[in-house]
Amino acid sequence: MLSPEDAWSAIATEAETLGIEQVARAAAVGRVLAEDLTATVDVPAHDVSAMDGFALGGDVEAGGTLPVDGIVAAGDPPGAELLSGAALRIMTGAPAPSGADRVIPIEQTEFEAGDAGTGTLRIVETVPAGSHIRRQAEVTAAGGPLLAEGELLTPGGAGVLATHGIHEAPVYRRPTVATLSTGDEVVPAEAEPGPGQLRDSHRDFLRAALAQLGIEARSLGIARDDPDELRAKVERGLDSDVLLISGGVSMGEFDFVEQVLGDTGLGCRILFDAVAIQPGKPLVAARHDRGWVFGLPGNPASAMVTYWLLVRPLLRRMAGIADGFWRGALRGRLKGDLPFAKGRDRFLPCRLEVSSGEVLVDPRPPLGSHDLVAYGAGSGLVRVPKFSAPAVAGESCEVLPL
Repeated sequence: MLSPEDAWSAIATEAETLGIEQVARAAAVGRVLAEDLTATVDVPAHDVSAMDGFALGGDVEAGGTLPVDGIVAAGDPPGAELLSGAALRIMTGAPAPSGADRVIPIEQTEFEAGDAGTGTLRIVETVPAGSHIRRQAEVTAAGGPLLAEGELLTPGGAGVLATHGIHEAPVYRRPTVATLSTGDEVVPAEAEPGPGQLRDSHRDFLRAALAQLGIEARSLGIARDDPDELRAKVERGLDSDVLLISGGVSMGEFDFVEQVLGDTGLGCRILFDAVAIQPGKPLVAARHDRGWVFGLPGNPASAMVTYWLLVRPLLRRMAGIADGFWRGALRGRLKGDLPFAKGRDRFLPCRLEVSSGEVLVDPRPPLGSHDLVAYGAGSGLVRVPKFSAPAVAGESCEVLPL
């Protein structure tokens, strides 16, 4: 049985980022850039005003007055000329006229308007040379670096691409994922369970969790506790980059997942079949030449914990995002008590809040690995290291936001 760190190491050793694809700018948001992108235009395209105000061509003492010869608006072509001893009214984003070395904001002036944008300007508070002028190419220069390979494209990044007329972006491909539930006792969530049966919660959990990563899961339905039926459905799932099987991985008489994955005809190589965590010990991870297979435990909480701790980081890494076991965990302070742990790390649901810059962790100890409600209501996982004594409110802890 591997520690969670060693289990992740076994996965990470064989994890590979997927290939590159070109996608539309809007669809690229949330994806990782696979190549460096180059600026296509200067930003700003010209020297422009950063304020609504007046363009000046030298020092003018407070109390001084100048004639205003006209107005330069945003969208006007460059080429306006500022005459010596005069001012031009100018709008934010308008090209700075030749002869201007500063812009004084309108609130630092008094303006008596005349006809067609002319008038008389009185300086209330002076500004130094260079004030409130954005220089050509100070943000980006055409041909220069724009966004780097490995960066996650944000909504702001989409705006950057739009500014440069870049309609498609090269990004790393997201993995394709298939899900398969198992068990004679499992029926679809839409069905009415009979005696001894239960609705399939795994499919909806995985579908929602994968959707958070921008992945649309392909459901293979439910496989009965029959090795032949299970093998046939697993074989279909191997067409996906990752196949997630829920249930059938314990030591019971009808748990056939590991047996089926060991069939040499499927070409799967099992990396491990148990992890020293609670809940989630009976986790099977297997590799084949086209992708991955994970046999998640049948208990709902165990399936959730193993997905969050080990499957999700792999999926993100395949899509080019740096991730790993317990990466992104924070130091927090307990608002309630934590139980002890024996020989396995425990990962319990909790609610999180931030107060005065401190992460407050409110544990919600479950009844067991079948307690779907406790884990379903949690917004984080709080870690109880193995062989830990109970902890009380006010003590520090480690928590992984979900």
